[in-house]
Amino acid sequence: MSVAARAVDGAATAAVCRAVADAFGLRARDVSVVTGATARTKVLELASPDDPVALRERLNALLDSP
Repeated sequence: MSVAARAVDGAATAAVCRAVADAFGLRARDVSVVTGATARTKVLELASPDDPVALRERLNALLDSP
């Protein structure tokens, strides 16, 4: 994923978290950086206490879309 925000003061990382939250229908605070906060490669954690199965289905749908 790429974002328009510059990698200054965490702006790009925050933009990625917001974009992922939007893609999964989550609140921005439900996406957190596990590793890679200052690196190009990041591992994110998505918190969805309601339905983890729905997250997996959404991920599969996103991966299958062109």
